[in-house]
Amino acid sequence: MWLFLAFLLVPLIEIGLFIQVGGLIGLFPTLAIVVITAVIGTWLVRSQGLRAMGDLQGSFSRLEDPTTPLAHGAMILLAGALLLTPGFFTDAVGFALLTPAFRKMVLNQISRRVRVTRFEMGNRPGPQPGPRPGPRPDPRQAPQRPAEGEVIDGEFTELGQDKKPNHPGSGWTKH
Repeated sequence: MWLFLAFLLVPLIEIGLFIQVGGLIGLFPTLAIVVITAVIGTWLVRSQGLRAMGDLQGSFSRLEDPTTPLAHGAMILLAGALLLTPGFFTDAVGFALLTPAFRKMVLNQISRRVRVTRFEMGNRPGPQPGPRPGPRPDPRQAPQRPAEGEVIDGEFTELGQDKKPNHPGSGWTKH
């Protein structure tokens, strides 16, 4: 029912606003405003979308909950669709969604109504067999070298100088 009302009311609001604004400033200035808001909106969506992608990648690399960056990215995407849709009402809602404070308010309103019962990160769903792993290393820190005197076992085979790879190589190594 809500979707039906949105599809009915939004075009009516837009038509009314076009008639009012067009009557006040004329046809061509009204059309110019619509085109200019689409161009500015596209530029803002692109820049904020790139920032949202960086935030999402950062949350994945820190193994944090990606819900908030995903929600902000989705709202930025919706803002882009609204800003490309001709109209004053959709432009106003689209520009509002591009402000982080408004997105945070919308996210808070949605999170009051949604309850997450379970969240897991990893490659296997369900409980993991065996003992619980210890704390994960911080991915931002450089790998630690073994302490002096610590021995790491390994096997190797020494290749002669006449052994050449059976592929052309990537260009990143000397062959």
